[in-house]
Amino acid sequence: MSFFNKLTQERCPICKEPLTTDKSNTLFSHVIKSCPKDHYEKEFIPALEGYVEHYNVVPK
Repeated sequence: MSFFNKLTQERCPICKEPLTTDKSNTLFSHVIKSCPKDHYEKEFIPALEGYVEHYNVVPK
């Protein structure tokens, strides 16, 4: 992986793993990026023209 890709790749703020885009709906341009360990989820919603972030807190 090049240095530029490492700088621009979005990561989970909790575990620092790269976010994946498995749940996206390209028909509506609704992009969902999530942590592989389900700590964090980031959605781009075109109607709001912004991001919504979800933190999944696991009870201890």
